[in-house]
Amino acid sequence: MTLQLLTPAMAGVLDRIQRAGRPPFHTLTPAQARAAYLAGAEMLDLPRAPLARVEDITLPGGDGQPRPARLYAPGHSALPVLLYLHGGGFVIGGLETHDSLCRQLALRSGVTVVALDYRLAPEHPFPAAVDDCWAAMKALAAAPTDLGLRPGPIAVGGDSAGGTLAAVCALHARDIGLPLALQLLITPGTTAHADTPSHRLFANGFLLDAITIAWFFDHAIPRSQRSDWRFAPLEADVDDVAPACVLLAECDPLVDEGLSYADRLRAAGVLVQLELVRGMTHDFIKMGRVLKEAPQALDTLAAALREALQP
Repeated sequence: MTLQLLTPAMAGVLDRIQRAGRPPFHTLTPAQARAAYLAGAEMLDLPRAPLARVEDITLPGGDGQPRPARLYAPGHSALPVLLYLHGGGFVIGGLETHDSLCRQLALRSGVTVVALDYRLAPEHPFPAAVDDCWAAMKALAAAPTDLGLRPGPIAVGGDSAGGTLAAVCALHARDIGLPLALQLLITPGTTAHADTPSHRLFANGFLLDAITIAWFFDHAIPRSQRSDWRFAPLEADVDDVAPACVLLAECDPLVDEGLSYADRLRAAGVLVQLELVRGMTHDFIKMGRVLKEAPQALDTLAAALREALQP
């Protein structure tokens, strides 16, 4: 019955993925999973759009060491900035896997996107990724002109685990008195134990299977630490955080926790734009070659960025 919720195009994508016969991540080592994800990450994504500026840079990491980052700008003038944090369960993903997505956000919104290559688990377990994202956010906000960016409040955003990190960045920004223009949360994880009804409903056959989520969690963080709000922002007090744009997919095991987080923000008086895309699975935002909903969702995200960041 749940498969009937999918659009025909989304169901076709899942069928193609199944017929390709690629080994699931949970059967691989983290290094093998990273290589597999990199090999297929942009196969269904929109072509990499040309931009006026695409530059490899570094930003401070949480351990005091510089971290690779990449700047995407649609022009050479001083533009406002979005710090973008990629998905991948805190274990896989990087600058190359999300290059097309970041280009599209910059192109469609007219703002500069800076993507961070934060440290990954299990080599760098929780809270290494959080510490890197916090350090990068503070550096971007403190000295934007060093990169030719416009001074003023920045935005933070990300997809999946990157959406978790973006939400956590917004909470930290509030705690240290750093103004943010927007938190852009794309299919974020927000709970500690993957135990919502949607996790059960979409546990198998909807791209992000329960066994894969468990594999990510087991590599990223000990079970005893999973109620830490830096991993599960639903555990946090969300009063006075930055406005949010929350983009969710109907057939995603993470959809319930995304809805709960949007509800929690609204209950705290935070301005929330919630977009629920019907018939889509997790990661649909990176399938613009075959799903019309992906570029439509990108336009929605771009409009939210323009409204929050442009004068």
